[in-house]
Amino acid sequence: MKQLLQIQAHLITSGLFFNNSFWTINLLKHSADFGSPDYTVLVFKCINNPGTFCVNAVVKAYSNSCVPDQAVVFYFQMIKNRFMPNSYTFVSLFGSCAKTGCVERGGMCHGLALKNGVDFELPVMNSLINMYGCFGAMDCARNMFVQMSHRDLISWNSIVSGHVRSGDMSAAHELFDIMPERNVVSWNIMISGYSKSGNPGCSLKLFREMMKSGFRGNDKTMASVLTACGRSARFNEGRSVHGYTVRTSLKPNIILDTAFIDLYSKCQKVEVAQRVFDSMADRNLVCWNAMILGHCIHGKPEEGIKLFTALVNQTVAGGSISPDEITFIGVICACVRAELLTEGRNYFRQMIDFYKIKPNFAHYWCMANLYAGAELTEEAEEILRKMPEDNDNMSFESIMWVSLLSLCRFQGAVAMVERLAKSFVDMNPQDFSRYQFLLNVYAVAGQWEDVARVRELMKKRRMGRMPGCRLVDLKEVVEKLKVGHFWRGGMKEEVNKMMECRQSRSLATVSKQLPWHKNESGS
Repeated sequence: MKQLLQIQAHLITSGLFFNNSFWTINLLKHSADFGSPDYTVLVFKCINNPGTFCVNAVVKAYSNSCVPDQAVVFYFQMIKNRFMPNSYTFVSLFGSCAKTGCVERGGMCHGLALKNGVDFELPVMNSLINMYGCFGAMDCARNMFVQMSHRDLISWNSIVSGHVRSGDMSAAHELFDIMPERNVVSWNIMISGYSKSGNPGCSLKLFREMMKSGFRGNDKTMASVLTACGRSARFNEGRSVHGYTVRTSLKPNIILDTAFIDLYSKCQKVEVAQRVFDSMADRNLVCWNAMILGHCIHGKPEEGIKLFTALVNQTVAGGSISPDEITFIGVICACVRAELLTEGRNYFRQMIDFYKIKPNFAHYWCMANLYAGAELTEEAEEILRKMPEDNDNMSFESIMWVSLLSLCRFQGAVAMVERLAKSFVDMNPQDFSRYQFLLNVYAVAGQWEDVARVRELMKKRRMGRMPGCRLVDLKEVVEKLKVGHFWRGGMKEEVNKMMECRQSRSLATVSKQLPWHKNESGS
């Protein structure tokens, strides 16, 4: 962006900016790629009689920015000035709707594309597939895919990505298997999808297949693979990937370095993670959180609190990075592990009163652990019982945070946690996250008969398949929560046996069940 401003200054001083539309339009085009709508609009206003290309550049700038909803607003402003859109206009509009997640606005823009006769052009249909995939409306995305007379690599990547976003990895893999061609993006979609869905083994298997196919992964590939290694505590494989990035001269960046921090922290190599963090030239909140959580959960809690203090101090000194809800999950965890009751209470109040962050279930759960560790059992029960009743506090994300925190400090008090979990289920029997909480309690305690009983109860109540309730998820919960004497002998072996049975049904034997998919594979 700095170089672009220098070019503009040269054009102005040389008299070409206002007198030669060719250079001004080119400047507009490049400014749109940076996603800086304010600057793009300023350049746009300096052009006399801007045409479709110029309007499209501004729409694209808004779509790529942090205010994508303004793309549609600007579009309608231009329509009042008799602007005639083309297919490229709607590609950016659909992209903005996908970002905002506004289904109604997306449907309206689809209707406008139909009205202008561009709805069957390839770039537009690809954008529609992506938009409906982002909305989770896979029926619409599939219909668009089936109707296409010609499909390119973007079409295939978009439909596969849509299934990954919706959590249907089986359908995504079926489509991936029959793709006429693949690129690095195709592999990244699947590798990242399996990693995020809690199946790191499949991520690593696909990565090996990708390397054998002759593809060279990029930084996004490596970040997904490192995440998979961290989640499955595969230190040696993660270290090999780190070596690969060095040998192939992949340029260090925030994404890769944060993935390294996460990997080494989860593999109990927090000191190595700290060295990576110290070597970073630029840091954002994500890498700060990764390092703070690394110390607070996997390393020395006192070091995590020191790092949190350093983050707060740089914020006070005028820095642009402030702690968020994840940061406070880490620091309260540190207080639990270090048995710092007073400090934990202070951080909890600081989060609410000073930073205006609304606590979620994970924060309340950490505070309950803090009280229980100080043998304040009644206070532990009370803070959970008084937790506000809304969807945010008991979201699936919050429950998974609880699962991953190595803080099951209710030793000898499993009955109390079970009682609380049952009360949560009774408050809203149709909320799957409450069953997840109860399943985690039983899994950590090694009460597998109760795990099976809860899952059977869910079937009777027609809850369907619940995210996080697979054996692979429960195994991860148990692995993360095996704290000292709480780990029961033989439980790990029992889970591993169940996992072996589960893994015998490999992806290679998955039958193709999608009728529309079967019909299209031969076209």
